[in-house]
Amino acid sequence: MLSQFIKILSFLILPFFVIDGDQKQNKDFQGKATYISKSKMDLGSWGARMSEAQKKQIAARLKNRLEKEFTLVFNKEESLFNEEEQLDAISGATDSWGKNFAAGENYKNVKTNTQIQQQEFYGKKFLVEDQLQPMEWTLGKETKKIGNYTCFKATTFIATDDLLWYSFSWGRMRSNDSTQDETTENNETAVEITQVEAWYTPQIPVRHGPSEYWGLPGLILEVSAGDTTMLCSKLVLNPEETIVIEAPKKGTIVAKNEYQDLIQKKMAEFRSNRMRRR
Repeated sequence: MLSQFIKILSFLILPFFVIDGDQKQNKDFQGKATYISKSKMDLGSWGARMSEAQKKQIAARLKNRLEKEFTLVFNKEESLFNEEEQLDAISGATDSWGKNFAAGENYKNVKTNTQIQQQEFYGKKFLVEDQLQPMEWTLGKETKKIGNYTCFKATTFIATDDLLWYSFSWGRMRSNDSTQDETTENNETAVEITQVEAWYTPQIPVRHGPSEYWGLPGLILEVSAGDTTMLCSKLVLNPEETIVIEAPKKGTIVAKNEYQDLIQKKMAEFRSNRMRRR
């Protein structure tokens, strides 16, 4: 699967523009932010045997996985984060395979500490309901400007599987197979950790951010996790048209760990069937 060779690269600087509405912080305060991410293929030793033309051809076929756009709508307590659907650069169709392992519509409520994310896996819809991902941020004094806003740096460390609970890779499955009976010297299973760096602005005092990220004293405008960076490219506060934020409602209700088990079992079954056909 080509996606196992993909790593998200640090984000290239994008134009950032802001449309400011009334910034009064009352119960009706709301906003809409657009985030852009870019990706780069890392084909490793396999890619070393490819010509530049072949690499460009693969990059073109995977364009809708390498360049993505997301929307975050929010008020003081709730947010809804979703990827904008893109057509395949070659076929003009949507990426049906990649959709199985991409993050779905993500609803967060910082008041009730709840998250509901709608996932579609092999044609079936699931509502993954759980508590918000714990984020123990270390607040720094370093600042920088993003658009019209002064942002402060914050960092944290999170288990990689907790950040990518909705996804799957054959590499992770092989790792799980090989370490199933192996433990560290402390009798604990080794856990891969991702360092997260975020830039938030206290000028917009809401605890929201893109994807899994939240919990800072201001809207997160940029976040980097490992080799992944998302940057806000457009922000509208208190638009004239009221934004309605509703949690997704269609799908079988499961918890995050149940959804992870479901993916692993399905893909193990897929691998077993493929080996039998050989």
